[in-house]
Amino acid sequence: MKTDAIQLILKAALVALAMAIAPLTASADAADATDPKPAGVKQAIQTSWKNVATQTIKAGDVSFAYREMGEQHGGTPVVFLVHLAAVLDNWDPRIMDGIAAKHHVIAFDNRGVGASSGSPSNSIEKMADDAITFIKAKGFTQVDLLGFSMGGMIAQEVVLKEPQLIRKIILAGTGPAGGEGISTVAGVANYDILRGLLTGQDPKQYLFFTRTQNGIEAGKAFLARLNERSNDRDKEISVGAYVAQLQALNAWGQKQPADLSVVKQPVLVVNGDHDRMVPTVNTHDLARRLPHSRLIIYPDAGHGGIFQFHADFVQSTLAFLAQ
Repeated sequence: MKTDAIQLILKAALVALAMAIAPLTASADAADATDPKPAGVKQAIQTSWKNVATQTIKAGDVSFAYREMGEQHGGTPVVFLVHLAAVLDNWDPRIMDGIAAKHHVIAFDNRGVGASSGSPSNSIEKMADDAITFIKAKGFTQVDLLGFSMGGMIAQEVVLKEPQLIRKIILAGTGPAGGEGISTVAGVANYDILRGLLTGQDPKQYLFFTRTQNGIEAGKAFLARLNERSNDRDKEISVGAYVAQLQALNAWGQKQPADLSVVKQPVLVVNGDHDRMVPTVNTHDLARRLPHSRLIIYPDAGHGGIFQFHADFVQSTLAFLAQ
């Protein structure tokens, strides 16, 4: 009976996750319907994260889905590495548009996630190999990395594997291998998925934001921004891919810490002061371990501090990349 109960809870959690990340287009469609354009008037459509085309590129045995903006700026591309259970539609449009205003930006789905083909990787190291494969398939000889949560762990592995490929790094809401609480992310995530199911709220409201008034309002605004894209939305993550990612995080959390003193690139390390998923102590630890780091901690903010303080994060990132 105990095993059956655990399986039932896990199934409920995974169903709730699927519900949480499913495309919610009704509100966006309604907003479009209330903004009619005058007959006969043609307006140029400005490319933004809510309408930029989804493309694919074949690299090895995988067809990677990706979105790209700001190519006209030239310079070093900024490659975004995504968090647990996320697809392209989970990136905050304000962050993507804000950085693309000055830089060439590109985000992609990991192997076997969203619209990318292949079997999902169950280790951070394999995800890093796939990121390197994607970067080289795009013809980039050097990139900046912006990794959030699990993506920040992937970024660490990438720079350790191929340091010459990386110019600068932004690590948000993440921690080092073996960091405090990382091996138990699955427990936190599934608990909040169930909380969301029971309260009728998106689990990200609990996972990414504090339960203060500021945090709750910031969460609502963030979730609304995620639904701004009404067409060509990405595929949801599958249950199998989610489980593989949890396995990867569990192994990463039990891994021996890497020697990050060898990382010579400038690194911007960012988090909220009350991160429940990857405890904020890991952010301070990363900043100490990385010899050329700058630390930003946002007040009254959780795992999604960069989304709550998206305007400041964009400006800080732009300034960091320009230095």
